[in-house]
Amino acid sequence: MAVMTAQAPLPVVPHPDAVLIGAAAALVEDTDGGRVFVRGELVMAWQPGDHACRRLAAVQLVTIKAARAFEVAAGFGVDPDTLRRWGQAMDVAGAGGLVPAKTGPKGPSALTPAVVARIRARRTAGASLRAIAAAVGVSTDSVRRALPATPVQAMDDTTQSDTTMDESIDEAVEESAQEALGEVARADINTPMLPVLAQPVDRSAERVAARFGLIEHAAPVFTPAGRVPLAGLLLALPALEATGLLACAGRVYGALPNGFYGLHTVLLEAVLRTLAGQPRAEGATRIDPTALGRVLGMDRAPEVKTIRRKLGLLAAAGHADRLIAAMAATHLARPTGSDGSGGDGEAGSVGIVLYVDGHVRAYQGGRKVGKTHLARLRFPAPATLETWVSDAAGDPVLVVMAQPGASLAGELRRLMPQLRAAVGDNRRVLVGFDRGGWSPALFKHLDEAGFDVLTWRKGPTPDIDPDQFTDLDFTDETGLTHAWRVADTTTTLPLSQTENATEGATRDTAQGEPQVFTMRQITLAVPVTKHSKKHTTENGTEDGGGLRQIHILTTRTDLPPAEIIYRMGSRWRQENYFRYARMHFDLDSHDSYTVTDDDPDRSVPNPARKRTYQQVLAARVCHQQQTAAADAALLAARSPAPGTPTLLTNAAHDALTADLRTAEAALTTAEAAHAATPARLPLREVNPGQQVLDVQTKLLTHAIRIAAFNTATTLARELRLHTRYARKNDEAHTLIRHVLTASGDIDPTTEGVLTIRLDPLPTRRATTAIKELCEHLTATETRYPGTDLTLRYEIKTAP
Repeated sequence: MAVMTAQAPLPVVPHPDAVLIGAAAALVEDTDGGRVFVRGELVMAWQPGDHACRRLAAVQLVTIKAARAFEVAAGFGVDPDTLRRWGQAMDVAGAGGLVPAKTGPKGPSALTPAVVARIRARRTAGASLRAIAAAVGVSTDSVRRALPATPVQAMDDTTQSDTTMDESIDEAVEESAQEALGEVARADINTPMLPVLAQPVDRSAERVAARFGLIEHAAPVFTPAGRVPLAGLLLALPALEATGLLACAGRVYGALPNGFYGLHTVLLEAVLRTLAGQPRAEGATRIDPTALGRVLGMDRAPEVKTIRRKLGLLAAAGHADRLIAAMAATHLARPTGSDGSGGDGEAGSVGIVLYVDGHVRAYQGGRKVGKTHLARLRFPAPATLETWVSDAAGDPVLVVMAQPGASLAGELRRLMPQLRAAVGDNRRVLVGFDRGGWSPALFKHLDEAGFDVLTWRKGPTPDIDPDQFTDLDFTDETGLTHAWRVADTTTTLPLSQTENATEGATRDTAQGEPQVFTMRQITLAVPVTKHSKKHTTENGTEDGGGLRQIHILTTRTDLPPAEIIYRMGSRWRQENYFRYARMHFDLDSHDSYTVTDDDPDRSVPNPARKRTYQQVLAARVCHQQQTAAADAALLAARSPAPGTPTLLTNAAHDALTADLRTAEAALTTAEAAHAATPARLPLREVNPGQQVLDVQTKLLTHAIRIAAFNTATTLARELRLHTRYARKNDEAHTLIRHVLTASGDIDPTTEGVLTIRLDPLPTRRATTAIKELCEHLTATETRYPGTDLTLRYEIKTAP
């Protein structure tokens, strides 16, 4: 039996690309113009570019109530307020009110080449801006726009008379007007007119060859193009070359397997993408691949899967630690800057200053990763440990993966050979670290290995006599003066765990002599704050002076005390890097989710040992309490009231000391259990099945981010040193981040030269500063990696 069904409703408009507007209307826009349909019927059409008719159609749809206002606005791609203004304009002036008004200047520009030439000639002759404006017949703002970005040397506008003009100025104007006009014309001729966003060179043939492994890699090829997005990233190449990433990678890895993207292109793309604000491989999906490809000299940048595959090949080689070590040697071989960066030379006879600190990277996945205490979270959680080394300016130099649960003191001892290899010679190295590396035995070991120690003192310390303090001033590399109250003394530290309470030192049981290590102690008196601990003297009484003492230990005896204090305080620059890298470079991201099994035979601390030690401490406290109670009871039994006879029998004595004997037995049992508990066990007995995250991929990405951070820092430092930017000490890093993502022209038309001509920045002072920076970077004569093209940097002058 046939069943009659309802007929399907007819479509609103028989067109596949129609934009539905409400339940009854539809909009179709193509190369033929635009058309509006209401319930499948054509009600209005317009030609391409007829904006007035298009606006009229939108307003009428609302008028006839074919759809609601917000639906019409969404369909026509405008804001509801814009649609409302169209309706108001139609109510006032009819359909003619919907004709778009002319944008921009309403007449020809007053700044013709001849007028510009006259303005520049008068300014060269020394006229003020107001005088030039009155003589030429334009506003002072027009005069400012006509002048070059770097003004010529002229008298101050505030002192130049606006009412008098020397006749010699008019004569100079007439003589130099034609010459200035010719210079403007020549400038326009010498600046090539590049096609805006020209299509890159077709590399299809090379891609096909790379698919079959017929080429080693595709060389960069640049197409002349104007207004290229991200062209400012090319400013990073001179500073990137100084990091040694590309050169060291070539020596360590050689080359990638044959393919379209070579080793240098892969690493360069990663660094530039990081500087553009997308440090992870997934960030490639948020950057236009064609735009980044123009900067790389390719038709397009690699995709996410290609980036992961290429980095996976490098990680599989297992040489990431060698790459970072080679980069560290390159970094430490650079001349030392005024701010302490670099490694070679003697900056104020300080030598090489390195800061070492551990960094905990939390893990939130489901793998069985060992737990570590997280200072920021204040509780233990799955994490991996890294040991970072930074220079005096806080720039990262070296990073190594630490074993789970490793201490900073142990990592410092393990790191010494790598640091000496990175330094490459016997130069003095001052190693600074915080209290996490406290170990007098380690201090002695570092001193014997040729390293100087700089750290905070840990534990209770007797106060220094206030009469030994003196006032010191220190001026740092930025010109800031610090005033401190300092005492310079020496101290001895015990080297073993057996403490001699009478001498405050330790004795070796075999030799019978105290084993101590003598260090220089710099004590700094600072005011007590509500966040600092209560200040007490050695005997425990409160000091009413309102000051507390901070002690710094070092083995350097030749440096002034103020220099020691400043270098110890500069260790916070390394903490600043950790925070900055977490915010901008995804320092703690998991770039690979691959895990491997931890070494089951690795010796780890026994958790039971800590529990038995706590039991020993509790038993000791109980024993001390029972000893005091028994002594008090025996004293009371032996000291009766006068005239009262007493007899202390053995049974009574045993009754008074019963609890003490019980406490002694418990203490003996706890100490025996603690002694029988091994201090370390194989990992398989403590935490079987523990896993570790992939090390090589993380170290490789660390190398890329170290290069990116040092590149940006170097550019900011060059901006401060080689430009006259007024706020360079406060805004250098911000300006560099802005200019690295700026647009510009890429011009390879000159033989052997790749010209990067940046678009002007929003402000004239920023444009002038970048112009001076471009001149400095051009003087380095850096070559684009993989080519013979010398980089030349310019920036356009704002019109």
